[in-house]
Amino acid sequence: MHVANWAVHSADHKAAPFVIVDKRDSRVFVFDGQGKLLGAAPALLGLAQGDHTVPGIGNRKLSTIRPEERTTPAGRFAASMERSLNGDEILWVDYDSAVALHRVIATAPKERRLQRLASQTPADRRITYGCINVPVKFFDQVVIPAFKGGAGIVYVLPETRSPAEIFNSYDIDENGAAKVVPTR
Repeated sequence: MHVANWAVHSADHKAAPFVIVDKRDSRVFVFDGQGKLLGAAPALLGLAQGDHTVPGIGNRKLSTIRPEERTTPAGRFAASMERSLNGDEILWVDYDSAVALHRVIATAPKERRLQRLASQTPADRRITYGCINVPVKFFDQVVIPAFKGGAGIVYVLPETRSPAEIFNSYDIDENGAAKVVPTR
């Protein structure tokens, strides 16, 4: 994992727990502050592909957000456990864009979110308005314990550009030395 290796080698994560969201594979990886993988799980992500966020989208009603605007933005985000307006625990990723990592919400049967989460096809897991939905058990047993002590970092990998372009990251060779990664 290029970004995980870079985050630890460069100390970009500041020894805090971190999450990597792989949008191309619709998966989430949670690491402790030393870079040890604590767990991985499939994730539901924004319906539309793209690495941007629509300006002001976090202030809009869900009913006004068009399908092509429902992206999970790429980037590095300072994240912390908070409570949603409903009182549920969430990991805020990008407050201004109203993007959080949280338990899957399966209250609309026609969306088939639990079935989508179980699908082996990443495209099936593109349904949200931009939030990152993970299995309840994974959230409760991996995400909450990892971030319980404070803040951390969430790296959302791009799907239209290279990680090096977004994070200024680099590869680590077998000897632990940095290698320059060319951007596309």
